[in-house]
Amino acid sequence: MNTQSRKEVVVSEKGPKAIGAYSAGIKAGGFVFCSGQLGIDPATGNLVEGGIEAETRQAINNLSALLEAAGSSLENVVKTTVFLRDINDFAKMNEVYGSFFQSAPPARSAFQVGALPRGAAVEIEAIALVP
Repeated sequence: MNTQSRKEVVVSEKGPKAIGAYSAGIKAGGFVFCSGQLGIDPATGNLVEGGIEAETRQAINNLSALLEAAGSSLENVVKTTVFLRDINDFAKMNEVYGSFFQSAPPARSAFQVGALPRGAAVEIEAIALVP
């Protein structure tokens, strides 16, 4: 079987564990598909304090750890989806988000949703190339 056609589960020792019946990441076909990451501190298992900015920063750090475990990085992200508890937090989220994706930022969608797990303010998922 061609290694490009296999599916491999990705787990990061530096990020939070999946909190349900899903994989945090799946590597397949030269890509890594990252499940939505919350602003959970991997050391405590709790959401970080500090509002949307702190949660956004931690969610992206968690994505970064997952991408690293897959052999990729934030620089290789081609698409993100951002889920917001309150669309009025978009500007604050975007400021933090932009600090991580300064050069050739990925395509992105952002939505307000009814609710997020653990009462989170933001959840971010990503698709990245695995070089």
